[in-house]
Amino acid sequence: MATELMPGRKRLTTGSVVADLAVIGWFVFSLFPIVWMVLLSLKTSAEQTSTYFTFSPTLENFGTVLSDRGTALTSVDFTSALLTSVVNCGGAVLVSLVIGIPAAYAAGRWRYRGSNDLMFTILSFRFAPELMVIVPLFVIYNQVGLFDTKVGLIWVLQLVTMPLVVWILRSYFEDLPADLEQAALLDGYTRRRAFVMVALPLVRPGIAAAALLAFIFAWNNYVFPLILTGSDNSTVTVAISKYLGGGGQAYYNLTAAAAIIGALPPLALALTIQRYLVRGLSFGAVKS
Repeated sequence: MATELMPGRKRLTTGSVVADLAVIGWFVFSLFPIVWMVLLSLKTSAEQTSTYFTFSPTLENFGTVLSDRGTALTSVDFTSALLTSVVNCGGAVLVSLVIGIPAAYAAGRWRYRGSNDLMFTILSFRFAPELMVIVPLFVIYNQVGLFDTKVGLIWVLQLVTMPLVVWILRSYFEDLPADLEQAALLDGYTRRRAFVMVALPLVRPGIAAAALLAFIFAWNNYVFPLILTGSDNSTVTVAISKYLGGGGQAYYNLTAAAAIIGALPPLALALTIQRYLVRGLSFGAVKS
């Protein structure tokens, strides 16, 4: 006779054991590159090509990346590139939010003939291959003086983040009951004031989630900064790749250290707005 299981416990079977082992194996396979990158960042130049887990760890690589010595090896100032990426990505996200929030509100509240086609066109800008437009952009940027400038990179990065912001926030505004704004209009609010005072605060978690995802997409972009910037406004993604061939030698340990440092700003931003991020990603998941 089968024994009754206590609440929260499950019966141990061969299938459940195999499933648990498969999940553990999948997590190990997925997280191993990150673990190996951390180990590689702690190795010396003499040990960087070894595959042993036993070595003498050192933090010297992180100091080299952030010092003038790393600049001498690769001719790239990683600290400057890090600050440039923060400014460029923050500017691109800010532009996307200023323009994208009203656009998403309009798309979520008003439907007209061809509105879905317009939204699909906006989304297609995000799916279009960057290499397809990089040559025309390179020619235009050289002619108008935007090459290797922060303004030029902010402008092109918002092309990456804008469709994401509009599409994410459109669903949040669609989930908001229109009766809330109608009640504000009856109280004497204008449409603009009802948007600012009623609708906008309710989708604040969604704005935080969209801003974080947009920042990550802009931060990880590689093709646009590689072609449209030079040494003065190089971004962190381009600077990291320089360690793979700087001075005719591949510095794998410095590349790993630079990659870890480069991952810290998005991680810090995600932890800062974690409370809003969880609410924003789950907003509208449960319908009443």
